[in-house]
Amino acid sequence: MTLSSSSPAKATNSIDPEEVKKFSAMAAEWWDPHGKFRPLHQFNPVRLKYIRDIVTEHFAANNDAKDTTRQPFKGLTFLDIGCGGGLLSEPMCRLGATMVSVDASEANVKTAKLHAREQGLVIDYRHGAAENLVHDHQSAFDVILNMEVIEHTSNPAQFLQSCATLLRPGGLMIIATINRTPKARLLALTMAERLLKWLPVGTHDYDKLVQPQEISMPLEAVGMQISGPQGVSYNPLAGTWRLSRDSAVNYMMVAKKPAEA
Repeated sequence: MTLSSSSPAKATNSIDPEEVKKFSAMAAEWWDPHGKFRPLHQFNPVRLKYIRDIVTEHFAANNDAKDTTRQPFKGLTFLDIGCGGGLLSEPMCRLGATMVSVDASEANVKTAKLHAREQGLVIDYRHGAAENLVHDHQSAFDVILNMEVIEHTSNPAQFLQSCATLLRPGGLMIIATINRTPKARLLALTMAERLLKWLPVGTHDYDKLVQPQEISMPLEAVGMQISGPQGVSYNPLAGTWRLSRDSAVNYMMVAKKPAEA
């Protein structure tokens, strides 16, 4: 892997500068469970279990995962694209994954690096984009985590296909995002941002939200096999998330690259 962790983000067609600016302004709050990223802290347990179950089952079936107890991801190389402050990168590292974590916001990367250092974790954090890695021929990832980032890109189809290029044959990409539906507009935008103030107003743009078919179509076009969507629902009384049949608001999908690709 040739791209230095200090390399600046190169010009791409999928980075949206306004989105980068928005999240850079909140970078210092990533690890505050009661701050602006509280929803992600609440969301983390359900998505961590989902990732662990999907990845362990897939690679155990291929005899690639050796330790399915404390470090089920040992021997696997993960890319956390749009890693933010590292809320997913750190637990993946603790589960044994070799982590490369990339974000278009330099402020986010600085926050993530500092927190990982404080925790004694070795994570290769980089300021850049998926296209940077493609440019440097880094198509060797077993798992790509594409979580809550596609709705902040300027060209979702290109972004997805760039990520697919980075995945090795037999690898997995796990995607999480918000659906573009009236229900999502009500709950994820109006309620969460304007009424409950869980997120700053404008964190999400309804017109940039992505429907499941807008994920599956560009990935299937490059030979990926898609499963999902898997709905994720929030219980406001308990303050917890759970997997559900309802994908009208939050959902996750899995894309597999055929082993013979």
